[in-house]
Amino acid sequence: MKVLIHGRRPIADGICEFDLRLPDGGPLPVFSAGSHVDVFLAGGIVRQYSLCNSPEERHRYVLAVLLDSNTRGGSKGMHALNVGDPIEIGEPRNHFALDETARHSILLAGGIGITPIKSMAHRLALLGASFEVHYCAREPDRMAYGEELKLGHPAPQMIFYFDRDAPDRQLDMRQVLGQRTPGTHLYVCGPQGFIDAVMQTSVELGWPTENVHREYFGANPASQRAGDRPFQIRIASTGDVIDVAADITVVQALSRAGYAVPVSCEQGVCGTCLTRVLDGIPDHRDAYLTDDERAANDQFTPCCSRSNSSLLVLDI
Repeated sequence: MKVLIHGRRPIADGICEFDLRLPDGGPLPVFSAGSHVDVFLAGGIVRQYSLCNSPEERHRYVLAVLLDSNTRGGSKGMHALNVGDPIEIGEPRNHFALDETARHSILLAGGIGITPIKSMAHRLALLGASFEVHYCAREPDRMAYGEELKLGHPAPQMIFYFDRDAPDRQLDMRQVLGQRTPGTHLYVCGPQGFIDAVMQTSVELGWPTENVHREYFGANPASQRAGDRPFQIRIASTGDVIDVAADITVVQALSRAGYAVPVSCEQGVCGTCLTRVLDGIPDHRDAYLTDDERAANDQFTPCCSRSNSSLLVLDI
């Protein structure tokens, strides 16, 4: 759908907020806390950005975008937009859904990962639910919505952490996660290293996997590796066998052979290209599937994942 940039403002060093509305000012499709939208930018670039406003708001979608120095064009394209500019977006999708029945929720955000967490906090506050927010940033000037959250945060307990803080004021993951009571759910969003540390701590402390939810906001750096080897894929519907060279992705190999797979982020984050695997062992390099889903080896993300076997049979 086509929307307009109704408002734009800097909210932290290198971070800009965008207020998106329909041209006629009408209501937008409903979204739930944790949702994101696909944003279609110049040059055929498609990126996913979390909605960070309250799901109760129907008149606008609010995005906060960090200008990444290592950008492949997405954040740069967003920061080039001005008030009044038209832009095309997809309808909200949610791969980071909030369990509103949880007895207590622990929300952990690292850097720009605050965007879906902020929306969750709005929703939980509206429900009168029990929750807490822990927000880590490099420094105050780089904390999106820092002043807003300090002055009128929706959480009963919101704690801020900065890299420059003394050791005794840094986030103690074992202490925070160690206070789990039955029915508590954990949500984490931020850089991969931050999420990996939280996930590892949750495993060590015996958290049920179904109570732990995470969403990455950037590419998985492990999607390309030195020493990648070629392999083959077989199309189940036709029997065609396609070679995947060491330096191209499965999606690229499929496209060259005339098979189109829907893609969006091309980084293993959004799940748009998720494809069923009928035989073979994928080499999962995404940031989308859970550990249990990867262990099943019956689906993979061909935009970045490869194969640990010489042949993968795909349900295409």
